Amino acid sequence: MSRSQELDEFKQTLGDLVEEAPELEQFSGFVESAEKTTVLDRKTKELLSLAIGVVTRCDHCILWHTDAALEAGATHDEIVDALKIAVVMGGGPAMTYAVDAYDTLRALEAERNE
Repeated sequence: MSRSQELDEFKQTLGDLVEEAPELEQFSGFVESAEKTTVLDRKTKELLSLAIGVVTRCDHCILWHTDAALEAGATHDEIVDALKIAVVMGGGPAMTYAVDAYDTLRALEAERNE
């Protein structure tokens, strides 16, 4: 399964969960509100979210926000730079997740170039 397919499947399952547990809709609304581009642009917010996903060791966050950063126009080098900052803030454990994020980046870039 491609990383894009994995992300699509995760988003579908997330939607199913929110549908079955409508209390989660409030959190989803908060996320949408926080991600609006009133001060910081979308690309910057996605790079921040990716770095935080690496530091908090969230595999799904890494996939979601790597994809979203690319969609927002982030370059390969900008994403790698965000990964460096994640390692600065998260140390050795973040380094291992930065490697995972780098693999995700390369896979998503390859899928976009097919």
